[in-house]
Amino acid sequence: MSIRNSICEKWNNELIWGLSGRAVNDLQSFCMARIDPENLGNMWAAQERLNPTIEIANSFYTDNGVPINEDKVWDYSGRYSSQVAGSEDRFNLAEGYETAKLNYHRENRYYASLAFDGSVWYMQKNGSDEKAFTVKARMGQPQAKLGAYNYSVTGYWPKKLISWKFVLSNNSSTTEWFPWPELRLADLYLLYAEALNERDQTTAALDWIDPVRKRAGLKGVEESWKNYSTKPDKYKTKAGLREIIQQERTIELVFEGQRYYDVRRWKTAATELNQKIHGWDIDQEAPEAYYRPKVLFDQQFVAPRDYFSPLREEILYFNKNLVQNPNW
Repeated sequence: MSIRNSICEKWNNELIWGLSGRAVNDLQSFCMARIDPENLGNMWAAQERLNPTIEIANSFYTDNGVPINEDKVWDYSGRYSSQVAGSEDRFNLAEGYETAKLNYHRENRYYASLAFDGSVWYMQKNGSDEKAFTVKARMGQPQAKLGAYNYSVTGYWPKKLISWKFVLSNNSSTTEWFPWPELRLADLYLLYAEALNERDQTTAALDWIDPVRKRAGLKGVEESWKNYSTKPDKYKTKAGLREIIQQERTIELVFEGQRYYDVRRWKTAATELNQKIHGWDIDQEAPEAYYRPKVLFDQQFVAPRDYFSPLREEILYFNKNLVQNPNW
């Protein structure tokens, strides 16, 4: 909840530059799922238009604080199979419910940022953890596809952007507005760590990454990689720490509009944005059928053209000193 509230709590002490406006209220509606048992048909206030992808789910660390494909003890090859959640999982997963292994033993930011089939969703209305809302999204279940529109096409919801005070009622909703976090403390720390690493001050950079990780309940980079990663020395090189910082920014700032610019200034967009986009097979009822990654979109990024945006023709017409960006 503290991770969610670093975004959704009004003027919290981690906010450096906040933008006010009604658009944030509309955004909450676009992200919200129909999780209230009393309002399962309320597609007008829980519009479910913004849907995270499996690629985003894969990007979060394990609870050991390292990437899922590097963790020595996490079952990476079996992540798309499923198992039933036990009582020890009840704070993050619906107890007794079968969900993907991808959802087990992940870091706190995974559960704070994402909702998915089998997840627990804490809101003010449902009070304690014993009464927490749950998401059950396979075909025929409460949060499954309902009608021709307003449903999660991927099987994920961006929980992070919704105030815990959001309430569904009679085809409407009430919520608390919050300023959009144009810049917040974790962003600043990670930008500074990135700058230090690029100046070959690797050790100093760790001092600014680790507070962000500690806030998320994780050990520092050095301890995590030494003890759990199949690449224990990764953080010791500039290139290795650069990769760690970039993944840390992707996780910490997910859904905050930063990655669009990050992959462009890192010049990794040609790789990152030429990958297929996947979601779950949401039209399926059985877990083994639902948990099959399905290609939803084959995105294309043309380099170097797409590192720039085209200038409007009318701007070029009125200002003869301007020239069109390359390849547009």
